[in-house]
Amino acid sequence: MSSDPLLQPYQLKHLTLKNRLMITSHEPAYPEDGMPKDRYRAYHVERAKAGVALTMTAGSASVARDSPPVFNNILAWKDEVVGWMKALSDECHDHGCAVMIQLTHLGRRTRWDKADWLPVVSPGHEREPSHKAFPKRAEDWDIARIIEDYADAAERMQAAGLDGIELQAYGHLMDQFWSPLTNDLDGPYGGSLDNRLRFTFDTLRAIRARVGDDFIIGVRYTGDEDMTGGITRAEGLEISHRLKDSGMVDFLNVIRGHIDTDAALTDVIPVQGMRSAPHLDFAGDIRAATRFPTFHAAKIQDVATARHAIASGKLDMVGMTRAHMADPHIVAKIMRGEEDRIRPCVGANYCLDRIYQGGMALCLHNPSTGRELEMPHAIAPATEPRRVVIVGAGPAGLEAARVAAERGHQVTVHEAAGQPGGQVRLTALTPRRAEMIQLIQWRYEQCQRLGVTFLFDSVADADTVTAHQPDVVIVATGGLPHTEVLSSGNDLVVSAWDILSGDARPGSNVLIYDDAGDYAALQAAERIAATGARVEIMTRDRNFAPEVMAMSLTPSLRELQNRDVTFTVLWKLDSVTRDGNELLAGIGSDYGGFRQERRVDQVVVNHGTLPLDDLYFDLRDGSRNLGEVDYEALVARAPQTVTRNPEGRYQLFRIGDAVAARNTHAAIYDALRLMGSL
Repeated sequence: MSSDPLLQPYQLKHLTLKNRLMITSHEPAYPEDGMPKDRYRAYHVERAKAGVALTMTAGSASVARDSPPVFNNILAWKDEVVGWMKALSDECHDHGCAVMIQLTHLGRRTRWDKADWLPVVSPGHEREPSHKAFPKRAEDWDIARIIEDYADAAERMQAAGLDGIELQAYGHLMDQFWSPLTNDLDGPYGGSLDNRLRFTFDTLRAIRARVGDDFIIGVRYTGDEDMTGGITRAEGLEISHRLKDSGMVDFLNVIRGHIDTDAALTDVIPVQGMRSAPHLDFAGDIRAATRFPTFHAAKIQDVATARHAIASGKLDMVGMTRAHMADPHIVAKIMRGEEDRIRPCVGANYCLDRIYQGGMALCLHNPSTGRELEMPHAIAPATEPRRVVIVGAGPAGLEAARVAAERGHQVTVHEAAGQPGGQVRLTALTPRRAEMIQLIQWRYEQCQRLGVTFLFDSVADADTVTAHQPDVVIVATGGLPHTEVLSSGNDLVVSAWDILSGDARPGSNVLIYDDAGDYAALQAAERIAATGARVEIMTRDRNFAPEVMAMSLTPSLRELQNRDVTFTVLWKLDSVTRDGNELLAGIGSDYGGFRQERRVDQVVVNHGTLPLDDLYFDLRDGSRNLGEVDYEALVARAPQTVTRNPEGRYQLFRIGDAVAARNTHAAIYDALRLMGSL
């Protein structure tokens, strides 16, 4: 038996969990027609096979028709769900992994114009800022109906063979009853704490009447809303005791905070640049006070912190949810003594941000997550080893090198800089985004382990590449800032990269024109504003920094608002002219012939990159495929067999920003699916 605290079994009622690691409830938005079909099942089974003790499916599975799936939630109110959940639980059980599901009614945390266009319901009329739907105040028949909906859904989950359920009570209907800020009912369900908790205990009684005493039921809830007028820490502790003392609850899953705004949600689920495990001590206090099974997850992204949480007695089960999206094989690697090979979660939050913008969860670091069916995590060996030359050691080039080497190819990488990283190394210069460098470090370490040859400070030309007599050439040279976007004055502006790299000193009165909507403009603004300069960020878009997305935007906005940065939308930079020691920026609009001017001493343009592709075109004529990619084969993960030049000596491909300005996930995904079939 291992002495590792994380690998000790845990007895939860009649259920033996084989270790202390779990995946907490979350909705990756993989359901199809509201059902957890093959993609959803493959995602959970991959992590079950690797040894996680408990996988909690379906963040916010909907129990009622008037709780529409604003996050593409599982529809637990449909009988059809039983068969799909049974298939998922049976296959996870085959690998010794327990399965539960989170059930909820979203209350006001949704929109009335989704699904069946039914009124949003809550114990008060106040709308949630994030979703902006004004709710109907619940009537007695609404409450009675929804209680039965919970019981029906729980009975379905028991019929599907799940080990238990978890009720969601933070930001959703259940704790909307709890909080004085959202419950203005009179009578039995409003007013005193006893009355505000009545809905929860009525629901628990209805569920227990259906599923019996043995079925496991937990509650994931806020023990402190951390906002004026909301549930206080003391009141949260009282609620914790009452849940335990009810005899109807088997575990507590504790969070701290509220989720009704983007900023608040980000404090509950911290992102890159924020403190790790910020609520772990709070959860530990709940466990110490109640002496009751306690689970928790909130940016516990590394094994050392998870181990501490168990060893110190703060938690009984520790959630590493986003960490398991980055690397589904965490437990297996711990058991094999390979913790140093765990692919780290870098907190980029690409997963959750995509969900909140209506997409399915994808991992910036691991393109196989959510694509288990078409892009397995295991890399198959090649049938025949080949010589592969890669130019560029940014994220795309490093991923190409890693995958090629895993397949058994002989790999050489040329990099013009003295170290790997590309644009990521520039990004990581901002302290708040320093975790991004782990994308590079992990890949570089894997490449070194696999015997990849790196040639740094090597500005490779066509002769350099062909001297290796390669079978395959991958051009991953990235791009350079594109600032030639004005009608006049392009020579008077600097790029966001110039500011981040230190090639241009910050001015004292600066206009940043962000026409890409990504991190670079935000980071440049932070760097300039930190000097005390006056900064305005301008975009022609309706939304500010749309490529960054809501939760990841929060730390930037806090920093920039603290520095009194001005945000201007719906205006675009047309021209820049010099006027003495100053610059005159001509401002226009897409909505008409409107004009403004700004008098500044520096203009920064962020307009993405142009491919650095000279080497690709120099090599193109000597290649067999003339650079052509068979997209059908690429998507199907089949070998690239295009031959346009029979005399060519090698296959030639380019990936990442050497093709077009996209993002880090696209660069890594390019490399993985191309090299996985070569």
